[in-house]
Amino acid sequence: MKKTIFLAFLGCLWLTPTTIAQPQPLLKIIVTTDVHGAYFPINWFDEDLATGSLAHVQSFVKQEIANLGDRVILLDNGDLIQGDPASYFSNFEQTYHPNVAARILNFMNYSAATVGNHDIEAGHPVYDKLTGELNCPLLAANAIDNQTNKSYFQPYTVIQKAGLTIAVIGLVTPRIPDWLPPVLWSGMHFTGMIDAAQTCLEEVREKISPDLIIGLFHAGVDPGYGGQSASDPMNENASRLVAEQVDGFDIIFTGHDHRRWNTKVAGPSGDSVLLLGGGSRAEAVAVATISVQHPERSSKQKILISGELASMSNQEPDQEFMRFFAGYIDSVKAFVEQPVARLTSRVTTDDSWFGPSGFTDLIHRAQLELTGSEVSFAAPLSYKASLEAGPIAIKDLFRLYRYENLLYLVELTGEEILGYLNYSYSLWMNHMDSQDDPMLLIRKRSGGSWSFINATYNFDSAMGIEYSVDLQAPADSMVIIHRMSDGRPFRPTERYRVAMNSYRASGGGGHIQQGARLSHEEMESRVVWTSDSEFRSLLASWLRSKGEVDPLPASTWKVIPEKWVERAIPRDRQWLFGKESDDR
Repeated sequence: MKKTIFLAFLGCLWLTPTTIAQPQPLLKIIVTTDVHGAYFPINWFDEDLATGSLAHVQSFVKQEIANLGDRVILLDNGDLIQGDPASYFSNFEQTYHPNVAARILNFMNYSAATVGNHDIEAGHPVYDKLTGELNCPLLAANAIDNQTNKSYFQPYTVIQKAGLTIAVIGLVTPRIPDWLPPVLWSGMHFTGMIDAAQTCLEEVREKISPDLIIGLFHAGVDPGYGGQSASDPMNENASRLVAEQVDGFDIIFTGHDHRRWNTKVAGPSGDSVLLLGGGSRAEAVAVATISVQHPERSSKQKILISGELASMSNQEPDQEFMRFFAGYIDSVKAFVEQPVARLTSRVTTDDSWFGPSGFTDLIHRAQLELTGSEVSFAAPLSYKASLEAGPIAIKDLFRLYRYENLLYLVELTGEEILGYLNYSYSLWMNHMDSQDDPMLLIRKRSGGSWSFINATYNFDSAMGIEYSVDLQAPADSMVIIHRMSDGRPFRPTERYRVAMNSYRASGGGGHIQQGARLSHEEMESRVVWTSDSEFRSLLASWLRSKGEVDPLPASTWKVIPEKWVERAIPRDRQWLFGKESDDR
């Protein structure tokens, strides 16, 4: 970055002698990240209004434009088009119209967006179409086209604003092949963020010589997340590492980890790099303010950079935005209200953490029948969700199954199934030395509440086999498989047909590599079948075929020693859920 610039660039910003020492806002850069389909202030599941949405952001942007005119830059940092009925409907149902995400970013006049891993999860037909419909570039310098060996998306863009030349370099977390099946990212591969940032920055400096260099990185800040090593060139969350090791960035906007960041770190040459992350679902935005200051007895302006996280909770949804998209909102409402089936009793994820539950077993039952498999692996994909007895609609399936995963049928040996389950329960169940120990692997937070140590969407159980989970045993050998649920013997060397989602089969969570001890290449050879469409649509069809479903727990596993567990369950439930646990 050029730390000072000549007044010729800023002739319109001469300051009076009485205010000349005060920093003057020159422009603002506003960044949304991990919106996950939160386009509108609508909770599709009940009558409550959402606390964040792009409609809220539009109101905030208008206020900034009222103060600064056109000296406002709006960027998005990925995971835009997955996670909500508003995005799902456009991605997979109303495909004959321009994607609503493109329409929204064009309406709001975004200058650039970086692709996120969940955007790739939507598949080529969705994100390739989106790329062509956007008025701004979709960035990812480290997503490489296999044929050209150049970026599949645009690597960077240049913005001219307020007399400054601003380069925006986009990067995406490179771990996509560990989470998504190859069909979703076919024709490309992903390189490490540090090397890609260095290469792209050198090109930017040589060709453009910008005044500001900005990183728009769909990657988190903590390189040690999930036990990763900072020295791993394919580190999932390398935003801080890039700031510390690649000289030249002024601001790096972060994403992917859904956390809010506003901190500065030292770059290789000692200059500070501002790291800003805005959380998720448009509940806040990251704002970088570029100011100028006129030092005494100098003919140059000094550029200053500051950051803030602006909450959208005090913003009203922009009414012009809502009117413009009213027709689309009505279409989504009609879609999510479509009836699917009827449940004879209530199910909740609260029960899923302690043993077999109707909530998780609905997923198991569908997977077993849809694939003809002998064993099903599945986890509750929402930490806290429930379905009430009575009619359920499309909107309820977003509670039951959050992600657009494909359904896989694979072959695993009995030994690999055992290793898989031991790994899964080690993330979830605590080793107990006495009946007073927690049953679950949970911890008390500083504010007094309790939470799981690991991500609950990795807590896979199994249906189709009868087994026990012994909490007195070591973490790597707590699962004891007794037999198949139909009474057949379970043999370590025999191969079984196993149903699981594409995230797990591709390596997500580590169950395959660290639990079953299978490499990516070995796992690819075990795939028998994959679905053409995402699992939620298959689940809807399965439920419609049933008409009415009794969602009683049907899997055959239990946690032992039973006397200890009986004592631990109400205590752990109270810690996790408080009085809400009484309503289960």
